[in-house]
Amino acid sequence: MSKSLKRVRTALEAAGVTAEIRETPLARTAADAAGAVGCGVDQIAKSIIFRGAQSGAAILFLTAGGNRVDPARAEAAAGEALARADADLVRAQTGFAIGGVAPVGHLNPIRAFLDPRLLDFDLVWAAAGTPHHVFGIEPQRLVAICDAQVVDFTTPSEKM
Repeated sequence: MSKSLKRVRTALEAAGVTAEIRETPLARTAADAAGAVGCGVDQIAKSIIFRGAQSGAAILFLTAGGNRVDPARAEAAAGEALARADADLVRAQTGFAIGGVAPVGHLNPIRAFLDPRLLDFDLVWAAAGTPHHVFGIEPQRLVAICDAQVVDFTTPSEKM
């Protein structure tokens, strides 16, 4: 088991969450991940990391698979301008590589925002620290363990 996957499992257990972790083929899109676990695309909680332009800190946006982050709405939620987070910042802040960023188990605390669309489901799936692992969790539990603010910061993909 990879160190990243182990860190996610440990964080979930510490939060009292018994989550099913599944190994999947490489999922480059939310649709790929949804197909791998047999759920709807919006049940995939994508971890999108931005860099706060003033703070320099990584900021996590957990987005339903069929939605995209609307930059202006995300900046309003974060309270600062946002810029693209490079791989080095993502790795340093979270301990994960891009493509496997989990919403839990970060090396350093991170501010998190959650797309309210995820709350429409009994179960959502998120990266478990590697590009080949996901875990299922009740979205309200995800909000709690991430200390996420539920804010509408998205635009549905079909409107883009």
